Amino acid sequence: MAAQNPPSQSRLSTRISLRWVPEPAFENTDTIVMSVAGWYVDLRVDKESGGIDWAIAGQRVVDNTDSSRVAFTHELDSRNSFDAVDCGTFSSLPNGDDLEEGEMPRADLPGCPMTQYEEVWRELKFRDGPEGHNRGVSWVIESKAPSLDKGEEVDVSRTFIGRVWGTYLALRQVQVHSRPKGSATTIVKEGKGVSARREEWNGSGWHVKHCIGADALPSMDVIQDGAWQTGQTVTIAGMEYTVRAFEV
Repeated sequence: MAAQNPPSQSRLSTRISLRWVPEPAFENTDTIVMSVAGWYVDLRVDKESGGIDWAIAGQRVVDNTDSSRVAFTHELDSRNSFDAVDCGTFSSLPNGDDLEEGEMPRADLPGCPMTQYEEVWRELKFRDGPEGHNRGVSWVIESKAPSLDKGEEVDVSRTFIGRVWGTYLALRQVQVHSRPKGSATTIVKEGKGVSARREEWNGSGWHVKHCIGADALPSMDVIQDGAWQTGQTVTIAGMEYTVRAFEV
């Protein structure tokens, strides 16, 4: 059954199952997805290995003509599918869960063929955070990228961090950014390894649930987020971020 959260532009959900049609449904990950006002951060941890199954972040875009269709950009992607078309159609199941249907590359098969899928998602009740019972702050921030000259190519440490009340998620990927000669646009040429950190408020402090990868991502303990505004630049652990979305 769907969680009963206050009216909000934020959402917190977990995956119940994945089905590659026509095969049986299964679930091999501990997944948390948070979205705030059109931006999302998504971490799927393999239950057996404890490693990253998939880590993605970017924009969540609802179709103007059909609210059941949602597209997801991959600004950060541990599978390097930055240009893949990721669009799902959502419908409600009798128990309140959401069924997502669409096509996407199947990473466990050679060549990653486009395959029809069905995912079942369950909305989670927001976890109380340090603000107290039934109160909280939600946001998504993205690290600032350097401006490139024409023909320049550099390694960029790209980070997305999100919080929905008492749940915190940070993802970082080293990416090769390139600005081809004659182009005004910077592209992501290649993505390298991803580091991830997930924390949850346990009533007295932030508890680390997952810490994966080589990069030391900031803990929620060092972030002061009470008075941010969307579009603002904030500095965390010496790195500048743009506040993509913020909600109290």
